[in-house]
Amino acid sequence: MSVSEQVIHVVAETLNVSSSTITKESTAENTNGWDSLAHVNLMIALEQTFDITLDVEDFAKLNSIQAITEFIEKMKN
Repeated sequence: MSVSEQVIHVVAETLNVSSSTITKESTAENTNGWDSLAHVNLMIALEQTFDITLDVEDFAKLNSIQAITEFIEKMKN
């Protein structure tokens, strides 16, 4: 499973929606249920899934599937 696919899966699980409703273009602004509390829960889920540590400063930047995927790919390389 690619990083993008894993991110989509984690987002869908965290937001309690079907993964088919989440795409690379999904953002906090255009995705139902992706509010501030869900965003914090999502950051925690991403840390656990990818075994990474996110700084609070990163939280605000990671507001789309694309941004999250690119960030994790950079951290893993």
